[in-house]
Amino acid sequence: MRLIFLMIATLTLSTTTLAAQCGGSFDGFVKTLKSQARELGYSNRLVDAFFANVELDPNVIKADRSQGVFQLPFLEFSNRLISKHRRDHGAKNLTKYRSVFDRIERDYGISPGVLTAFWAFETDYGAFQGDYNTLNALVTLSHDCRRPELFRPQVFAALELFNRGDFDPIQTTGAWAGEIGMVQMLPGDIIESGIDGDGDGLVSLKTSVPDALLSGAHMLSNLGWTPHEPWLQEVIVPNDLPWAETGLDKQKTVRAWQRLGVKARDGNLGPATLSASIILPQGRKGPAFIAYPNFHIYFEWNQSFVYVTTAAYFANRLEGASPYIAGAPDAALSGAEMKDLQSRLQKLGYDVGKIDGILGAKTRAAVQDVQQQLGVPADAWPTRELLDRL
Repeated sequence: MRLIFLMIATLTLSTTTLAAQCGGSFDGFVKTLKSQARELGYSNRLVDAFFANVELDPNVIKADRSQGVFQLPFLEFSNRLISKHRRDHGAKNLTKYRSVFDRIERDYGISPGVLTAFWAFETDYGAFQGDYNTLNALVTLSHDCRRPELFRPQVFAALELFNRGDFDPIQTTGAWAGEIGMVQMLPGDIIESGIDGDGDGLVSLKTSVPDALLSGAHMLSNLGWTPHEPWLQEVIVPNDLPWAETGLDKQKTVRAWQRLGVKARDGNLGPATLSASIILPQGRKGPAFIAYPNFHIYFEWNQSFVYVTTAAYFANRLEGASPYIAGAPDAALSGAEMKDLQSRLQKLGYDVGKIDGILGAKTRAAVQDVQQQLGVPADAWPTRELLDRL
């Protein structure tokens, strides 16, 4: 019951006071956090010990602002992340931890490749888990006014872990964004989804593979993963597919896509009545995939389209799928050109979100709409020719 109260109280804080209380004096900000922690029922002694050595970490802000890798197009991004090392070690780990993956399939209905791909991308199978002080990272990002509503609740979740003896404000380290362990989970996710997979009475996400993988599976389940259903599959699409009906924001049943000529490249498509989208990461001339409802759960883990698509594709590769057919897509815009495109679209009245050079969901939707108006194939892939016409 205390945990439920903690999380409800934290959510209340995040929606009513976060925007007004970010920024300003860091010392004053920490005093506010300490005051709110006491309001949540924690003792002065615990609160003082938790925040005693907290510091603003400018390297965290630098890392948060330096995510240019997500500007890369899918083919380049996926080739960079899916290295031979990750493929080979993934295969070995699937065999080595077969009993853990069998338990995950039995208890959560999640296929082995899914967690293995996250494990690979997040920490190279536990080899590189990050060396940022976790508390400093969380408080720094809460103090920063870019996304305080995301990180402020995690400070109090870390406090609860400290109260339980599962967090050290000085020694606990991880990623710059506050994630901890082999599959990189935030403190709140650890509280909600942490599993003692090896039976030693502890949830040790940094050192225990069973704990890390089962906790990750539990988190995906809590986020809405549908057991024993597919997530992503490479497909062959006809040249006359109605391109304007592609994209994650548009769904048809698998049967309806089949009637339009969509075919699985390997094996069979998912259940005929399952809702699905056709996604074209680099337009109609590049790879094509059918995305099922479970694919959307990936965005709860990471909001980058190119990361999510690569992780879902690598999960299939780990389970024996063929490498995608790269095709010959039109050249990708550079980061500067993408920002120029976003600015032009914004001037035309489109909401493209932040001008960041990343081809995200809002930019793709705007590109697709403009393509329809111009009478060109509306596959949501921006080209230099399109840029020149705006």
